[in-house]
Amino acid sequence: MHSFGYRANALLTFAITILAVMCAIASISDNFNTPSPTSQVQVLNINWFRNKADGDDEVSMTMNISADLQSLFTWNTKQVFVFLAAEYETPQNSLNQVSLWDGIIPAKEHARFYIHTTNKYRFVDQGSNLRERDFNMTLHWHVMPKTGKMFADKIVMTGFRLPRSYR
Repeated sequence: MHSFGYRANALLTFAITILAVMCAIASISDNFNTPSPTSQVQVLNINWFRNKADGDDEVSMTMNISADLQSLFTWNTKQVFVFLAAEYETPQNSLNQVSLWDGIIPAKEHARFYIHTTNKYRFVDQGSNLRERDFNMTLHWHVMPKTGKMFADKIVMTGFRLPRSYR
């Protein structure tokens, strides 16, 4: 006969193996989900656009952010981190990204939203590079699963331009 310790070890090893197989199946099943999120950003007003004393440009804007991210949620999704970034080019850098707003979506019921807000974080460029600058608004998201790897994606919205003169 086997001892109690041997039987407990065999049972624990079997349980951990079954748990690992279930986690692997959960991770693989997420690969079959093809999300189709949508988003729209509307800049309503440039509240101020100024050149600060240190020579940096700063912008404050009022905007409407609407998105439907419900298709990102599966039974394995814990939460989704989402943020809106302004992206533009300057002579010094091919890509500048400035985060304007972010949020955590804890459940599918909250994944369809409409927000009227000013930028939560300062839109500052190091230098006087923002006058008459074209920029994109990009909604990024990171899906955090209960088990498995995180994945990220984005929607790029074009056609935004800053004014010629400071206000």
